[in-house]
Amino acid sequence: MNQVRVRFAPSPTGYLHVGGARTALFNYLYARHHQGVFVLRIEDTDLARSTDASTQAILEAMKYLGLDWDEGPEKGGGYGPYFQSERLDLYRRHADKLLDSGRAYYCFCTPEELDQIRQDAVSKGRDPKYDGRCRNLTEAQQQQFINQGRKPVVRFKADYHGSTLVDDLIRGKVTFDNNQLDDFVLVKSDGMPTYNFAVVVDDALMRITHVIRGEDHLSNTPKQIQLYEAFGFAVPRFAHIPMILGPDRARLSKRHGATSVGQFQEEGYLADAMVNYLALLGWSYDDSQTLFRKAELVEKFTLAKVSKNPAVFDLPKLQWMNGVYIRELSLEQFYQQALPFFQSWGFVPQEVSPELESKVKHVLRILQERIKVLSELKEASYYFFQDQLHYDEKAVQKVLDKEGAVEILHSLLPELLAAKDYTQEKLEPIFRKAQEQHQCKLATVIQPVRVAVTGTNVSPGIYDVLAVLGRAKTCQRIKDALELIKQRQGGSASVQG
Repeated sequence: MNQVRVRFAPSPTGYLHVGGARTALFNYLYARHHQGVFVLRIEDTDLARSTDASTQAILEAMKYLGLDWDEGPEKGGGYGPYFQSERLDLYRRHADKLLDSGRAYYCFCTPEELDQIRQDAVSKGRDPKYDGRCRNLTEAQQQQFINQGRKPVVRFKADYHGSTLVDDLIRGKVTFDNNQLDDFVLVKSDGMPTYNFAVVVDDALMRITHVIRGEDHLSNTPKQIQLYEAFGFAVPRFAHIPMILGPDRARLSKRHGATSVGQFQEEGYLADAMVNYLALLGWSYDDSQTLFRKAELVEKFTLAKVSKNPAVFDLPKLQWMNGVYIRELSLEQFYQQALPFFQSWGFVPQEVSPELESKVKHVLRILQERIKVLSELKEASYYFFQDQLHYDEKAVQKVLDKEGAVEILHSLLPELLAAKDYTQEKLEPIFRKAQEQHQCKLATVIQPVRVAVTGTNVSPGIYDVLAVLGRAKTCQRIKDALELIKQRQGGSASVQG
């Protein structure tokens, strides 16, 4: 078999979304599994909607996922340019070839005439497709239209007879009746190529051997096969991967939540977890394995294991998986992943001192088992880094307003002020002593302190929390909490919720 060459060809009209990222990943894995070439091509012929910002967002998303391409933007290669907007001369020459061979023609129909053709077809119970009225115009007729100022499009002269077989590597043999085709447009009146035309020219000239893409492109395939054959190009193998649906079984969209790869990155999903999860959207190795490192995916990925059925995007499962990957990080790896988030929230400066680094790592160590995405660190850790504490109203009502809370905090405060070392070995006896003094459960002693120093009744172990906060901040917050309780009992203050 010739060397495998696959491509991912996004349009830079927006961000890279989950569906596109999954397509890119499947192409990447197939290329790496077969020691082939992974090409990145930017299909930017929609000049009105394509932007440089979207192109950069796509490239950054690919880099975040670790889907390094072999040929394309920033890499070059022997089959460029890799931006369609830089390949317009190639499309013109290939359109001319079809015009010269009689497999294409100029069409001068106006938008109004095309709309009338569709309306007439529908009224007669036929498919609303172009009726080929410009197929056999004479040169004189063409010149007459040109004299009227009409700008023609170039249409393909499709073969309406027989059928076209798509031998799909995922869906098997799919047959299309050619009489369902019409003479589709190859080049628009502004000289820009259409998708079906440009993609065939590009894939052929770039020596693409396998076209792996979403099943929504399956209906385009018979048109493209006819184009390949009209040019005398070798037809690549096609593999149409299943759609991705939301939990409601509708096509995945923004209304289901975050769908762009950049959003997931900003929310703190690890690249390895994203790649693992995306791979499982329509592919499985066996029912017993869920977690795969990228090297494992490369080794085990085959199109034979790709399902024909739609995949459902399950955000809770992705969050669970991301939590697993977070817990597997070393503390240094976790620190490197989390530091940019802490800096963006203003918790730590850009230049981190050794003392502050040690504090951040301590915080991360006690939170690593508790979070599923890095963005959760903001709410889970803010009280370690911010002077202003925000009390959760429900926690205050449940714990600090409870009878005995003031007495517990008053009895603990001098002991905590006197303690020299804030370690579990030094702190636990202080809390045990208070437990005996007040004849209650240990949790009854811990909870008022937890709310006093964190503002909430949910946190890591209290000894770990106090060790990070240190004596001065711990005792000051207990004093503040006592003042808060006093104000609440007097009815002269409210608590931020």
